[in-house]
Parts: sequence; structure tokens; C-alpha cells
Amino acid sequence: MHDNHALIVVRGLSKRVRGPEGEIRILDRIDLQVFPGESVAIVGASGSGKTTLLGLLAGLDRPSEGEIILAGRRLAELDEEALAALRLAQIGFVFQSFHLLPHLTVEENIALPLELRGERDPERVRAALASVGLEERRRHLPRTLSGGEQQRAAIARAFVTLPRLLFADEPTGNLDRKTGRRVGELLFRLNRERGATLLLVTHDRELASRCDRVLALSEGRLHSEAPA
Repeated sequence: MHDNHALIVVRGLSKRVRGPEGEIRILDRIDLQVFPGESVAIVGASGSGKTTLLGLLAGLDRPSEGEIILAGRRLAELDEEALAALRLAQIGFVFQSFHLLPHLTVEENIALPLELRGERDPERVRAALASVGLEERRRHLPRTLSGGEQQRAAIARAFVTLPRLLFADEPTGNLDRKTGRRVGELLFRLNRERGATLLLVTHDRELASRCDRVLALSEGRLHSEAPA
């Protein structure tokens, strides 16, 4: 497939940081293409740079070298305001630590990305609640929910804007195995039903094996693994 059709195009991406011992190269000349509707897992040891790569792809950090094109936009050409607008329009995020706002109810947390876009759509919020089975918890504060329920609320918040891209950073990392499996089911169901492209950073090999492609990050380079 030609990269004109890719939703994410990465060329020669490197990230270096200064440490006490001198310069540390976290990512080293990475090339990557991710196509619409694909599910791609990035695996690797702790500290291998998986979360750094996700942050760069989302425009939350700037690379030392290389180019990232996201949904046809060169990230290097965008200022912080334009990057924030691109994220809000195109990307949903699911984090290991949920990142729900503690003073808002489940329903209010899910509605937040729409409100940030200046939209009010109670029907879509209700549909998102239903898609993760949390209708009866909608008026609850996050602290009254289990870890699995919090992660389901975070997934509903990520999908409420119908993003083209879903970035999930260790989405099952804080969950027990059974709950993690349920959350995984939900991510892949939404990926299939909504056609959102899923980019998943995970230690969970079982979760990774369900993706169309598995890429391993080690010593700053991305290596393709055999299809699951």
C-alpha cells in the first residue's frame, strides 16, 4: 500500500535526551506506516521507549529528527494550538491510569471531549455509556467505581468523539487478567464496529496477539514480528 493512504506516516524518527552520562538515544531512525482501520500493537521491555513513541505520534512531544504525518498533516508544521485541535478532532486516548477527572461524574467525564469541541450531544454520550455497559453508573464519581469500570469509562470517553485514531497506552496494565480481557474485547469491538485505527502499547502478549500487526521496540528500533 502506498503511504498516501496511510493515516500515520513516520520517517527517520529519532528521539534523544540528555542524561547525566551524556546523550541517550531513546528512538533511532524509526520508519512506520499505519493504515485506516488497522490494529497495531507495539511491545517491548519497560523503558524501551514505547510511551515516548506514542507521545511523539500524538504531537505531545517533538522528535530530535525525522518526520511524522498524521491524517495528512505534518506535525512539525503545527504550533501547540493546532496540535491540540488535531488531537481533539482525530485522536482518542486510553491510558493505563484512566485519567478520569475525580470531581466529574462518569457521564460528565465522557461528555468532556465533546464539550471541548463546543458540542453538546447527550444522545451520543448515552450511546457511549451503553457501549461500555455503564448506563447505571452514569451519575457515579470515578472513586466509587472498580478499576475495570474506570477503564471502561475511559474507553467510552475516548470513543465519544468518533475519532479516526485510538491510542491506548497499557490499557490493561492496572487490571486483573479477567477484567483486562473484557477491556481488550471492548477495544477490539469498537475498532471493528467504528472502523477506528487502533495503536496499542502493551506488555500483554495476549492482547497484542489480537492485533493485525505486532511491532517490537528494542534498542530504539522497531522490528516487525510474525503475524499472530
